[in-house]
Amino acid sequence: MPLDLADYERKAREATMAFWGNRQKALEAKIAAGTTDVGERGAVTAGNTMDGFVALIIDLVHANGLGHASIYRNRAALTLPGFFRPTKLWDVLVIQDKRLVAAVEMKSHVGPSFGNNANNRAEEAIGTAHDFWTAYRDGAFGNQPKPFVGWLAMIEDAEKSRRPGKREASQHFPVFPEFKNASYLQRYDLLCQKLVKENLYSAACTLASPREAVTTGEFTDMSELSSLRSFIASFAGHIAAEAAR
Repeated sequence: MPLDLADYERKAREATMAFWGNRQKALEAKIAAGTTDVGERGAVTAGNTMDGFVALIIDLVHANGLGHASIYRNRAALTLPGFFRPTKLWDVLVIQDKRLVAAVEMKSHVGPSFGNNANNRAEEAIGTAHDFWTAYRDGAFGNQPKPFVGWLAMIEDAEKSRRPGKREASQHFPVFPEFKNASYLQRYDLLCQKLVKENLYSAACTLASPREAVTTGEFTDMSELSSLRSFIASFAGHIAAEAAR
C-alpha cells in the first residue's frame, strides 16, 4: 500500500502563511496591550506559530492507518522523561497502546540576529537527541521498537541568513571545511544532514521562507536530505509500519 503524504505541499504552504500571520498577530496584540516584549522574541513566545505544521503531522498519522492513536499537542501532555534531566517538552507526541510511536520538535528562527541563536539551536537539537536516546536505551519508554524522532525548523529567508555567517575562529584546530563561508541557512542545512547521518534524528528538516510568504506560503528546501518531502515521507513510512504491527 503506497504511503499517503496527505497533500503535504498545499498544507505546508498554508502552514507557512499561518506561521508568518500568527507572528504578526502576536506582535500586534502585545503592542496593543502595552507589553514590553514586542520584538521578535515577543512573536515567538506567543507559542502558536508552528501550529499549521503540527496539524500536518496529525493529518499524516490519520492518513497512514494510525487514526486510533493518541496524538498529544497540549503543553501539559508533551513531556517525556530524560536521562540527563527529569523531563523534556516536545511539540507533538504520538502514542499507541502505551508505546511511544513518534516525538517531534519544531523550531523557528527569524532575524535580525542569526549568529548566536543558530549555535544555540544546534546545541539544543544535539543535546535533546542525546538525552532522548540515552533515556530510551535505559528503558525510559519501556521495551519497545525505536520511535520516530523528528526535528523541523522554519528559518527566515533573508539577506542576513543567506550571507556567509561570521567567521568562526578556532585557534588550536581548524574548523571543518564545509562550515567555512557557509551562510546561516546553509549551517542549518548542514546541521540537519548531520543529525540524520549520525542517527540522532529519524528525520530533520530546514525550511527557508521570507516574510512576504504571509500571503503566498512560499518556502524553499535547502537540500534533498533536509527537505520537507524527505521528512514527511520518513514520518509517513514510520506511521504506516506501526499501523501494520
